[in-house]
Amino acid sequence: MRTNHMKALHSTAHTAARRGLYLLLSAVLVLAATGPTLAQTETLKSIVQGFDAYRSKALQEKLYLHLDRPFYACGETMWFKVYNTDGTLHKPLDLSKVAYVEVLDESLKPVLQGKIALKDGTGNGSFTLPVSLTSGNYKVRAYTSWMKNFEPDFYFETPVTVVNSFTSLGLPPVQDSATYAIQFFPEGGSLVQGISGKVAFQGVNRKTGKGIDFTGKVVDDNGVEVAQFRSHKFGIGQFTFIPVAAATYTALIELPNRKVLRQRLPQVYEQGYSLHLEEYNADQLQLTVAATGQQPEAVHLLGHARQIIGVAESARLQQGIATFVVDKSKLAEGVNHFTVFNSQKQPVCERLYFKRPTQKLQVDAKTDKDLYTTREKVTANLLTQAQEGQAVPANLSVSVYKLDSLQGESATDIYSYLWLTSDLKGTVEQPGYYFTTSGPEVDEAIDNLMLTHGWSRFRWEDVLPEQNTNYKFLPEYDGHFIRGKITDAETGAIAPNITTYLTAPGKHVRLYSATSNKDGLVQFQAKDFYGPKEIVVQSNFLKDSTYHFEVFSPFSDKYAAKPRPGLDIAEHLQQELTQRHIGVQVPYSYHEKHLNIYRAPGIDSTAFYGKADATYLLDDYVRFKVMEEVMREYVPGVQVRLRRGSFHFNVLDSPNSSLFHTNPLVLLDGVPVFDIDKIMAFDPRKVRKLEVFTSKYFHGPHVYTGLVSYTTYQGDLAGFQLDPRSLLMEYEGLQLQREFYAPSYDNEQQRQNRLPDFRNLLHWSPDVVTKADGKTALSFFTSDEAGKYMIVVQGMTKSGLTGSKAFTFEVRQQPL
Repeated sequence: MRTNHMKALHSTAHTAARRGLYLLLSAVLVLAATGPTLAQTETLKSIVQGFDAYRSKALQEKLYLHLDRPFYACGETMWFKVYNTDGTLHKPLDLSKVAYVEVLDESLKPVLQGKIALKDGTGNGSFTLPVSLTSGNYKVRAYTSWMKNFEPDFYFETPVTVVNSFTSLGLPPVQDSATYAIQFFPEGGSLVQGISGKVAFQGVNRKTGKGIDFTGKVVDDNGVEVAQFRSHKFGIGQFTFIPVAAATYTALIELPNRKVLRQRLPQVYEQGYSLHLEEYNADQLQLTVAATGQQPEAVHLLGHARQIIGVAESARLQQGIATFVVDKSKLAEGVNHFTVFNSQKQPVCERLYFKRPTQKLQVDAKTDKDLYTTREKVTANLLTQAQEGQAVPANLSVSVYKLDSLQGESATDIYSYLWLTSDLKGTVEQPGYYFTTSGPEVDEAIDNLMLTHGWSRFRWEDVLPEQNTNYKFLPEYDGHFIRGKITDAETGAIAPNITTYLTAPGKHVRLYSATSNKDGLVQFQAKDFYGPKEIVVQSNFLKDSTYHFEVFSPFSDKYAAKPRPGLDIAEHLQQELTQRHIGVQVPYSYHEKHLNIYRAPGIDSTAFYGKADATYLLDDYVRFKVMEEVMREYVPGVQVRLRRGSFHFNVLDSPNSSLFHTNPLVLLDGVPVFDIDKIMAFDPRKVRKLEVFTSKYFHGPHVYTGLVSYTTYQGDLAGFQLDPRSLLMEYEGLQLQREFYAPSYDNEQQRQNRLPDFRNLLHWSPDVVTKADGKTALSFFTSDEAGKYMIVVQGMTKSGLTGSKAFTFEVRQQPL
């Protein structure tokens, strides 16, 4: 019995040990199996967290400019409206209060620059094109201070043509050999040996900037043909082939002029990753990642549009292949980026996919007639709707200009720009085509566009950095930033912790102060700073040594490398150019006084310090010739003291019924004067007003023992000699808004006026607002120019719906 019992115990222990070993092995196998899964989950989570962290601190602004027309003659005025939107949601964005607008010539040199005030996400401005410009294709671009932290490709850009009719065009001939440009773009980014790869291509006529029709074939090193291709819409197309290792492939392209161009395809890599996208069904996409020479590893797919993540998935490469099936419903509208990361979180492939937006601002606009005579009133009725039958108020801009052989429809509209062009690289020909038509041909064209114009609105090294990114330029949410640098005048060394003052002498006293940082940089927030002014930058030279002050230009010095076509104006258009030349000169001959009327910016004219405790208009008193007598006789709140041969002011501390024992902040037309002896030597008869604060005055982080402010009659310092160590320079503030002028023909006498009217631009209105019922109307008069005219309406709602409308009407000469 005992033996049997021991055998039974032994058997039970053995069974338990086997079961324990089995469980242990099972646990090890489970851990071994789940280890890579946990690792790939953590890697994907890390990528998503990095992307979200970047999005939270890198808000994207998108600017759009509605230009009044695409073609100008020197001497004419270019009018524009700025729309600022949230780059993610496409809603009006009231963040930056200043937009920078530039006109760049062919060498990317700015020929016109302006700082445009923004309010509630919009603003408007103008440039008069000087007769010193040469004829050519120019670029208008716009951006904010915050946008300068990112690549210049993010700036708004649009081409315009400028003709100087006062000089010969002098257009250089374009060489035929340089007329065409062909580019090839492997899907996903690279050609990898042994993996079937799709290659997109684009052919452009450099002279016109438009796509071309061409055919071609691809041959290997031995001249063996491996693929044929033919361009599709706008000179864009694609073909597929399987590259082999160590091979070089060449495209033989037959151009429109029947010449054959030889061009190498991108390099074939022995190892690497590829990405292929295709329609899985009506509701899903299939993305296939293929790799060669890689160990079985996890790859991660991130699908995102305008920093909105729609897809975040992981899969393991099985025999070099990983497949993802994505529901289209998860994707945001617009341009989606599919980025593939390897197990080391390195982006290795990217592919774009476009999901058409479903909502649009419906703009219905029509004139009261289709045909008008010269000098006749035109009434246009506008209606804005979120959808048929659902009215919505909108903020619009309206332009009316003549269509002729020189000038056609604008290349951009707000809807196609925000949803398409702004998220693509390079120039998109006729972006409206992708929204106004549908069908297999358009689907193929837009997929080709995604393959050839792909990019990210950021760099992944900025999204997943090893250290935090510090942004150099802050958003100007409360006024224009004037930035500069302070260095030692003798050694050139940077000067940190120096309190610096900037002011523009004038009747409206404005003072801005800043302290230099560790790099000697200063930044003044110049609120309500409009128009050209002379500014003074200085420090307190009584306690600081000699410093050198520098003020930076606020305009960006980075430029996007986008090709522009050369100017091509045929000789048979000479008559149109002559008529345009006359049309430019007529307003200056007969209406010049109306051309430079500016709207008041509507800012508070009160001095920056508000209402003073005591104000003295010196013309109300007996005039003294010496400032000391004025201060002693009329200004009881300031006691004049003479210590060690120098004057000092002791201001009354009214709240505490005592005197301050240090000098107050003393200003002359807003300019700080730290040497009291100099203000005491100034002729008081040049001073119109004297204001005093009899308490502590706080200006930013600085505290002053009272304030004494002198204002001259003209606000121009009246000959006061500034310290020679100060920086005195001209500075252009925010642009003052010019009023658009057009003659009126309300009665017969005005219609019979013999002054000629050759206006090409009949109407420009940047601030048209429809009411709650979505309706509004506007009126203008035709000129003496018969022809076809285009009305362009663009705008958006507070909820971010955007839309445009363009239509024409005709003008004929009045019958005799």
